[in-house]
Amino acid sequence: MQQVNLGMIGAGTVGGGVFKALQANGGLLACRAGVRINLTRIAVKAFDEPRAVDVPLSLMTTDWREVVNDPRVQIVAELAGGVKVAREVILTALRAGKPVVTANKALLSAHGEELFAAAQQFGANLYYEASVAGGIPIIKSLREGFIGNRILRIYGIVNGTCNYILTRMKLEGVGFAEVLAEAQRLGYAEAEPSLDVDGHDSMHKIGILASLAHGFWVAPQDIHVEGIRQITCLDMQYAGQLGYTIKLLGVVKTMSGESQTGKKRGPNFRVNVAVYPALIPNGNVLASVNHAFNAVFVRGDVVGDTLFYGRGAGQDPTASAVLSDLADAALDLKYKTSSRIPAFVPHERCGTVAPMSEVVSRYYVRLDVVDRPGTLARIATILGRSRIGISSVIQPEGHEGESVPLILMIHDASNAAMTKALAQIARLSVIKAPPMMLRVEGFE
Repeated sequence: MQQVNLGMIGAGTVGGGVFKALQANGGLLACRAGVRINLTRIAVKAFDEPRAVDVPLSLMTTDWREVVNDPRVQIVAELAGGVKVAREVILTALRAGKPVVTANKALLSAHGEELFAAAQQFGANLYYEASVAGGIPIIKSLREGFIGNRILRIYGIVNGTCNYILTRMKLEGVGFAEVLAEAQRLGYAEAEPSLDVDGHDSMHKIGILASLAHGFWVAPQDIHVEGIRQITCLDMQYAGQLGYTIKLLGVVKTMSGESQTGKKRGPNFRVNVAVYPALIPNGNVLASVNHAFNAVFVRGDVVGDTLFYGRGAGQDPTASAVLSDLADAALDLKYKTSSRIPAFVPHERCGTVAPMSEVVSRYYVRLDVVDRPGTLARIATILGRSRIGISSVIQPEGHEGESVPLILMIHDASNAAMTKALAQIARLSVIKAPPMMLRVEGFE
């Protein structure tokens, strides 16, 4: 059986998982693929750092260049994380004509366009299944399974930490701060959780999916991002009364320059790419994706609606995705087809990301108001002047003069119009806290 040699950068959570998986299932992979992957060298930060797996000292080095430049190494797996050094590792390997496997979403989000161009220039492929949604094969599906589809919609629950927090808030009625502290204690959330709870991790992932789906590079600065810190138990309660569940969504929607069937894209083709907490109808399958699980909904013009569900993080799911890429890279080397399916194919060069201000949606609004005659009328007047309609109202009973929550469900309106109207409402004397606004996804 033909053998290909693998050099790995990093033996931490992901690298250790890949090492363990190769030890357990390397023979199975070889039997199925017809090519054996031989782990030749591993670059680590230090020989004596704590590891979840026992890596033989003979395989290790503290210099990543010894791995990448080793003439025996045919495939490089960058599994160390970070951006600066990881970028140098990948570019060095690609320039040497060696295919690279990575799980590094932050790096791809920041430098994907450069790395994909280098892969094409030097005739070496870049594989990145593990960068989005862990063990869910969403990259392979977009690159291969849906290669004959124009992608009309992507909705992704792609951050397990946020989904765990929101699930517990809904099911147990526990506040954000308390659940976050528990998630940190259990290891679901980092000690410094902003990458997750402020939406940036989801932004990295949805930007990669949007770029791959639509064939033009989506820069991180063009993606609208909101996190979940502002969500309260009250929002969970009232969303439930209205028939919805709150989830943090990564969203990719075609907006203009496209026919209703999705079969023609013109010179003004635009896409909305964003991350925000949204109300999802309880009847939609995404509403039942709970705890640390991920799910990605994809709508293609030919295939219709599809859903991918599974564990989106952790050592084993990520290692599974890396093994899939290693098998692809090994097969490409075996059959001398390094560009069989390129890492990224530009094909909608005229596409752009639409500003969030132009996006039209329905909305959930929570106001903290003084229970006084005429309060709702004053709020409705401001909304009416902006041609924004109210579809329903919830206000619990209170005593006149007390502060009470007022919940408004809003008909379709642009983000710009809603933002302007809420800024005016916030200045009313009867408003006692900044307005809270969430979008409502109907999946039309």
